[in-house]
Formats: sequence, structure tokens, C-alpha cells
Amino acid sequence: MHKIAVVGTGYVGLVGGAGLADFGNEVTCVDQIEEKIARLTAGEIPFYEPGLSEVVTRNVKEGRLSFTTDFASAVRENDVIFIAVGTPEGEGGAVDLSQVDAVARDIGEQMDGYRVIVQKSTVPVGTARRLRKIIGETQGAKHEFDVVSNPEFLREGSAVEDFMRPDRVVVGADTERAKEVMRSIYAPLYLIRTPIVETTPESAELIKYSSNAFLATKISFINEIANLCEKVGADVQVVAYAMGLDGRIGPKFLHAGAGYGGSCFPKDTKALVRIAEAAGAEARIVDAAVTVNRNQKERMVDKVVEAAGGDVSGKTVGLLGLSFKPNTDDMRCAASIVLVEGLLARGARVKAFDPAAVKNASAIMPDIEYVTERYETAEGAHVLVLVTEWNEFRQLDFDRLKEIMAEPVVVDLRNIYDPDEVVDHGFRYVGVGRPNR
Repeated sequence: MHKIAVVGTGYVGLVGGAGLADFGNEVTCVDQIEEKIARLTAGEIPFYEPGLSEVVTRNVKEGRLSFTTDFASAVRENDVIFIAVGTPEGEGGAVDLSQVDAVARDIGEQMDGYRVIVQKSTVPVGTARRLRKIIGETQGAKHEFDVVSNPEFLREGSAVEDFMRPDRVVVGADTERAKEVMRSIYAPLYLIRTPIVETTPESAELIKYSSNAFLATKISFINEIANLCEKVGADVQVVAYAMGLDGRIGPKFLHAGAGYGGSCFPKDTKALVRIAEAAGAEARIVDAAVTVNRNQKERMVDKVVEAAGGDVSGKTVGLLGLSFKPNTDDMRCAASIVLVEGLLARGARVKAFDPAAVKNASAIMPDIEYVTERYETAEGAHVLVLVTEWNEFRQLDFDRLKEIMAEPVVVDLRNIYDPDEVVDHGFRYVGVGRPNR
């Protein structure tokens, strides 16, 4: 059992802190925002993530998880410090490390003995060395410490399961002492034979970016194939299925749609391009994936307009789903944002419903109508657009939809429906990479 401080109570910090506590460690989550800490202490989770509330509540009740704004005490009373603060996109796609640097300086000023500082935030190659330098320079009395790179691979919507049963754990450390500490922390994962990759900090940092960039590239690739399918009359669903049967390719992330979003793929792909440029290398494939993804989102606006007969001015468009993916309220880089902006610019009236993201969406897109139920979105709509593949959108009553819509047109941006089924109910069906019906 280790005494661990997790600095940052955002998505990575809270999921990671709760998970580490569930492994039997004593964890203190630290944040400078008093209101946030008060809410967490009261059991309020600041974002939507299935299963997280139960894990937090259980570990708080059993005394393994606590929350505080007292950074100095957290550093002095814990032997391992996880850094999980934000690393937003900076100028030109570079990573803004200001929060990480600030935490490193504070750790250096407060530490009073050996500590293992674990970098959990997604950061450019060389950040572990950078933190070692910052901490060393800000120490008052000199104490030994190690800096470890331990990137997260959490998928929003299934983060708790990803933490408890990960595909792998990556530990980038220079000393055996630090490696032993990390082995002890992740001991429950050794018991279920989770692959633990021990490597250098530089390799660990690059593994994170490379993984996300590859998956983003895979999405952009199949979206380009989908666009080609529409030109030649092929069906991308069949093409992707057959491709995925090849063991060298696999079926995951071969789903054509409106493009990737969220906090990771958009930011990490652009950051990797910048990292390569700074190192004197090239990342042409990743750069192309970024361009394809941007174009794909814009292309979805044209697809909806075409489905409405070439003009949406004065027409009502209903959107089912707003978050960038199901089982999250995250609106960062969501395809719905580009779609709404494009439709409003062309004179459409937009109505929308999302099971979890309406609060976050309304702060970004205040000029559309938000409704509280999926069928209300379709009332009077000239086009109904499936934007996010929430489970409750997979079994719509098309007979009911036809009665309440102004025109029977469905644009399925996630290809979740069988076109024949929709057409049999008297609708016009438009998918992505599929022949229009």
C-alpha cells in the first residue's frame, strides 16, 4: 500500500485517483478550486462517466480516498505524487505545459524527502527530463526523487473498466527504485496478468501519442474510403467489415462517420506533428489525418443540406446526440459543433437532444433549441440527424417519427441503421459511405 497524492481532479486525475484507491492505496486528490473539492467531498462527480460515482463513493466510505486543496500537506504526507493536470492545446497545436510546470515547481518547494513523481498527463517527449530539471532547481534542501512517465489510455465512457482492466500499463522510469514503486502500486494488475511495459521516459511519452495518432489515422482512413464509396456506389459497412477480418488490420476504429472528436485525438495528433517538426522529422500521415478529419466534419453539413433538398433556410433540423461519443457529456471537438455552426449559417432552425451533454452543449451553442426527449427533437423536423450513437437512439419508432416529422428524411451519420428498414417505413435514408436510399 502506498500513500499517493493525485494533483488535478479532472477526468484523468479523478478516474486515476479513484482507481488507485480501489487497488488498496491511500489516495488524496488535490485541486486548487475549493468549490470543486467541496463538491467531490460531498459525493458530486463533475462530469458524466458510467460507474465512476460508485468507485469514488466506495473508496471515500472505506477511508482510502479523500479530497483537499492543501497542496503542501499532500506533497509532504504522501510518498508518490501523480501529476494529472490539464495540458491544453497551445499556439499552433503545441502543448501548453504551464500547469505541469507549475505543479513541478510547487513539488520542488514542498518535498521533504524521497518522492516518486509520476507524470500522468499527456505531454511531449522530453517532459520527464524537463520536470526533473524544474524540481531540482526549485528544491530548498536537496532530496532524492524520481520522475516517471505513466501515460493514461482511458476511453471516455468506459474509463473505469479501462483503468481496472487495461490492455497494458506503460512505465517510463530511469531507476530500479522507481520501477519497484510502480510495480507495487500496480500489483493488482500483475495478478490478472496485465502486460506491464517498462521503458525509458521518452519511449513512454511517445507511446501515448503514437497510439492515439494511429487510431485517429485509422478513423480518417475509413472516412476517406467512405467518401469514395459514395462516389462509386459501394457500401463502406461491407468494405470495413471485410477489411477488419484481416488479422493484420482488425475491425476496431473502422467505423465511418462524422469524424473523431474529444479531448485526446484532435489535440494529440496536432501535438505529434509539432513534436516531429521540432525534432527535425516529419509526420505526414498524421498531418493528413488531421486534415481529413476537419474536412469530414464540414462535409457532414453538406450532407444534411443535400438531404433537405439543397436548402435548409427556414427548415427545422433535429439532432439526436451532441457529445463527441456516447456515454459522456464531453463536447470538446464534437462533430455536432461544426454541424450546428454550418446549419445555422445556412438559415436552419436546429433542435437537439442528448442524454448527458445538453448542459455543456448549451454553453457552447446557445442559439439552438434544446429539448428533453428524443421524439421531441423530431417534431416538425424536415430532417432528423443521428449524430451520436447513444443506445437509446438505436431502436427508434419510425412509424411514430413519420407522423410527427414535417418530412420523412433521416441522415444517419453513424450508420447505425439498416437502410432498407428505414426506407420500408417510408423514409429517405442518407448514411455515410453508403448508397442513398
